[in-house]
Amino acid sequence: MNRNRLIIGLVVAVAVAFILATFVYRVFKQASITPVAKANQHIVVASVSLQLGTRLDSNNVKLVDWPAGLPVAGMMTRIEDVANRALITPVAQNEPIMEAKLASQQSGAGLSATIPEGMRALSVSVNEVVGVAGFVIPGTMVDVLVTGNIPAGSGTVTRTILENVRVLAAGQKIEQDRDGKPQTVPVITLLVNPEDAAKLTMAANQGKLQLALRNTVDTKLVSPAPVLQATLFGGAAPAQPVKHVGGSKAPPPPPPTYVIEVITGNKRENKSFPGSQP
Repeated sequence: MNRNRLIIGLVVAVAVAFILATFVYRVFKQASITPVAKANQHIVVASVSLQLGTRLDSNNVKLVDWPAGLPVAGMMTRIEDVANRALITPVAQNEPIMEAKLASQQSGAGLSATIPEGMRALSVSVNEVVGVAGFVIPGTMVDVLVTGNIPAGSGTVTRTILENVRVLAAGQKIEQDRDGKPQTVPVITLLVNPEDAAKLTMAANQGKLQLALRNTVDTKLVSPAPVLQATLFGGAAPAQPVKHVGGSKAPPPPPPTYVIEVITGNKRENKSFPGSQP
C-alpha cells in the first residue's frame, strides 16, 4: 500500500515538474521573440528640398521618430519652433532642421535672412568680363580690384581693395545652378562689413571694378601691392640733366680717370684707365 502511494506521488511530482518546465520555456521563448520597446521622441526634418532663404511652415517640414537616447545639439522637436523662420543654408529632403540653420524670427525671409548680424549686402554693376564670364555665382569667393586715376594727374593705378569676399546673389538668384552653369547677370551682391561697404561704393563710383574669382578653400589674405600705370607702360630712361651756367649750357664733366700701378718683374709703371660716365 505504501509502495503504491510512493509511486503515485512520484508520478504526480514528475507531471507537475514537466508542466512547470514547459510554462517557463514558453515564457522565455516569447520574451526572446518580442522586441523591447525603445523610447522615441520626434525631430523636425525637411519634407522637401529647401533653398536658402526659404521660410518654414507645416507645408515644408514634418516630424519623424528619433531615438530618445541619441539627442543632437540644436535639433528641433516641434514644428512650432521652426515656423515662420527662414533657412540660412540649403537643406536636403529629410535632413534635420537644426537651430544653426535658421535665422531669427525677426529676420524675415529671402536674402535679408542670410545676412549675418553686423554685415551688409551691397550690389555692384558688372558685365561679362567683370563677372568672370558668368562664373561669379552665389556662394563663390572673390577679390575686388579697382582701377582709377591718381590725384594730381600722376597716371592711373590698380589696387586690390577687398579680398575673400562672399557672393550672396547673382542678379536675383541666391542659389547656385545645380549643374554649375555660368550666370550672366548685370548685378552681383557681395557680403561685406560696413567699412568695406563704404570702400566698395567709392570704388564703384570713382573707378572701374574688376572681380577676381578665387578657390573657396583659399582664405589667405595676400594684400598685393598696387600696380602703377608707369610700371607697365613706362618709356625710356630719362636723359642726364644738363647744368646751366650763366644762362648757357655747360658741358657735362669728364669721366673720372683711374690709375693702376702695374709691376712686371723689377719694372713698375702707372697706367691710366678712363672711368664710366656717371
